[in-house]
Order: sequence, then C-alpha cells, then structure tokens
Amino acid sequence: MRLVIQRVSEASVQVESGTAGSIRTGLVVLVGISASDTPEAASYCAGKLLDLRIFPDDSGRMNRSVVEAGGALLVISQFTLYGDCRRGRRPSFDAAAPPEAARALYNHFVDLLRRGPVPVETGIFQASMEVHLVNQGPVTLWIDSDDRMKK
Repeated sequence: MRLVIQRVSEASVQVESGTAGSIRTGLVVLVGISASDTPEAASYCAGKLLDLRIFPDDSGRMNRSVVEAGGALLVISQFTLYGDCRRGRRPSFDAAAPPEAARALYNHFVDLLRRGPVPVETGIFQASMEVHLVNQGPVTLWIDSDDRMKK
C-alpha cells in the first residue's frame, strides 16, 4: 500500500454530482493498493499516518501529528500510485490490485482511520475526481507498507 500525504490548510474533492469530501487543516492522503497488499499493510499505514509528526509545534518545528494538530483527513483512492513508467511511454499498472480487491482494502483502510480520533472524508472509489488543495509548507511525503519489511 502506498500513501502520498500532503499537509494542507484546506482541500476538497469534486465529482460530477458535487463535492464528495472537504476538510480544512489536515492531510490529503492519496492511496494506492497493490495486488499483494493485505489488511496488515492497511493497519501499518493507518497507524503510521495518524502518528506522523508533520505539523508545526509552538517553535515551528514539525513535531505534531494530525491528531495533535486537531486536523482531518481527506482520503482518496489512486491506483496510479502503482504505475510503472520504466519501460515505454505508457505506464503499466500490473502491480495495482484489481478494482474489487482494491475497493475492499481501501474501505478497510478508511474504516480503520474512522475508528481513530480525527474526522475522515473521502473521494469516491473509481470515480473521475478533481482534487483541490492548498499544500501547506509545502509538505509532501509518502508511506509505503513494503518499507516495514526493510531495516
């Protein structure tokens, strides 16, 4: 599972029918799910995300989590995070999970986050979306569940 995380002062995701989700201060989280991902990968990523200290403390140092900052999460599925651009001109998405498997794990991940202490908004799985955000800092990081196996 891959997460691209952006610290924002505001963000929203639009679909044809209107706004699917919006937040003020918090994190936009783009979520890619691979064919080999498991519920354990989702748990790892959820815990890491909620504890990641990327908000400024009183001294201006990145020392507070989204929980401590009183922020929210806007979680958006994005299979293109598993796009492989090494060969040719068209990305390959062979490593991405098939849609139904990805939907189940994405929903599990969102459920884990919703059990936590911060508000969680989402986009719509497999919809064509427009994401609007003000990246604060700018701060953009990623979490990859495969990294938990590395030393």
